[in-house]
Amino acid sequence: MNTSKGGLPPRKNSPQGSTNNRQQPRSTAPATTKKSTASKKKKPKKRSFFFRLMRLLLVILLIAVLAALGYAGYLYWKVDRGGFGVDQPVQAGQSASEKPLTLLLLGTDNRPKHPSNLTDVIMVAALNPETKSATVVSLPRDTYVELSGYKKSKINAFYSRFKGKEKTSGILAEDEMKKMMSKYLDIEVDYTTVLDFQGFRDIVDEFGGVDVNISANMCYTDSVDGTDINLKKGQAQLNGDKALDYVRYRKSNCKPATKPSDDFERNKRQNEVLNSLISQMQSLGGVLKIGRVLDAVDDNLESDIENAQIKSLIATYWDISKENVEYVPVTGTWRSPYVYINDKELEAAKKSLQDRISGVSASVAAGSR
Repeated sequence: MNTSKGGLPPRKNSPQGSTNNRQQPRSTAPATTKKSTASKKKKPKKRSFFFRLMRLLLVILLIAVLAALGYAGYLYWKVDRGGFGVDQPVQAGQSASEKPLTLLLLGTDNRPKHPSNLTDVIMVAALNPETKSATVVSLPRDTYVELSGYKKSKINAFYSRFKGKEKTSGILAEDEMKKMMSKYLDIEVDYTTVLDFQGFRDIVDEFGGVDVNISANMCYTDSVDGTDINLKKGQAQLNGDKALDYVRYRKSNCKPATKPSDDFERNKRQNEVLNSLISQMQSLGGVLKIGRVLDAVDDNLESDIENAQIKSLIATYWDISKENVEYVPVTGTWRSPYVYINDKELEAAKKSLQDRISGVSASVAAGSR
């Protein structure tokens, strides 16, 4: 009987085929050699991948450094082109990186519907480059000032008065304020910067808002100047308009009425907002937004700081630690229409400014009190 199907010859690899057609077993030696060769080829691939990765990381790092330097150059260019400071050189040895500086910071109650040069915010800051620390003293807007050579008045009226006399006196209001505040605080004030309400709003908005903890509900409306304050108690992120409402709020005319706020509480809120702005500024997002911030304040800021000094301030204090910024709000007793400053607190504030100028760090000074 024929066992093959259809009489076909058996397949070569079939057990029924000839032994001469069977595949001979392969030697294992060549396979071992190939495997060894393959293993040797894999090692260079791993090494080359590692080097490629490191090279990529170095390139990224280099790009980041160049971008940072380029952005710093861009900021410097904006300072030169903008109207932020005075186009004059800084005297030798007087730059922010070389010596302590003191700045008078004024916030004016100036709005489109309510033009004014009254100063709602009065702060004096002392900065020391060696200790990388700062002290910020804030004074109530209704502080009663009795100072030799000056008319007795609320502290917030001096800038407006000096501004009105500029044409006849020939002296800039900023210079008059430096002289007066130097005498009042027993220090030498180097510079004055004036920011109006719109500039404040724009700064907060450009940084994406400020994080605060509202201690109580706040409600006040005024159809004359467009004020509409309506803030709720609790943690909140405020835009420019709301942040301005937060630092300005004093009393309520709403029903039901909300708790009124005195100048001392206002100063605390101003310091809280300033601290939040420092955090925003030092974040990566804040760094990238600083150019737009400079644009925003261009028309709303007056300063006698030289452009070169502004660059030095940015370079020296850009990364100042919040722990090294000491806030000293001065309080007192309210007897309408004035705040009579607590003499001990005023002396302590003077001492804090003098400590910063002399080189005592803010954290050390705070720990000693």
